[in-house]
Amino acid sequence: MTRERALEQEMVAVCQALYRRQLLAATDGNVSARSGNNLITTPSGANKGFIREADLITVDLDGRVLTGTGQPTTELLLHLEVYRTRPDAGAVIHAHPPIATAFTVAGVSLAEAVLPEVVLTLGAIPTAPYATTGTPAMAAAVRDLLPYYDAILLEQHGALTVGRDLWDAYNKMEKVEHAALTVWLARQLGQARTLPDAEVVKLTRLGIDKGYRPPLATES
Repeated sequence: MTRERALEQEMVAVCQALYRRQLLAATDGNVSARSGNNLITTPSGANKGFIREADLITVDLDGRVLTGTGQPTTELLLHLEVYRTRPDAGAVIHAHPPIATAFTVAGVSLAEAVLPEVVLTLGAIPTAPYATTGTPAMAAAVRDLLPYYDAILLEQHGALTVGRDLWDAYNKMEKVEHAALTVWLARQLGQARTLPDAEVVKLTRLGIDKGYRPPLATES
């Protein structure tokens, strides 16, 4: 089996997992993975829960279609921005996790240091400003955050995760939604208490040392 064929099979499995966990619905969301100097992407207008390998589209790093029928994801510019900014990126997922997305609709941040596993592995979950979907403005909205964060909420438009590979990006998306659920439940019970500053520094340093954080991430 070729590397590209294996990557296509993995992308189908990841799309199905996103659908099963209700991290996206219907034709929402998009997924891509680096394959040498090209990208394999999901097509525009496809339900990710029922996507097939034959549906996938290969583009170059300028977005030109190389193989496949139909059109690549409408958020291709967003994905290309990630790969240009993050040479270490092997995969990108844009999904619409409902609870995390609701935080952005309500104008509530998930960037506070509440859960140690999030601080350790993601550092924080910032929110990029609103931008129209499928436009260069969407790519520009995340540009300054990409060097430092692997998980970014998109105001009123879901979330973006960057991974070493497809399953790494998927796991980060799952972690984003789990963090949102936990913080939401804590707020229902009274408050979401933040971790002490000293513990945040300790967890941040540990996350950087273990390579969980992006190469340019700092303790600031």
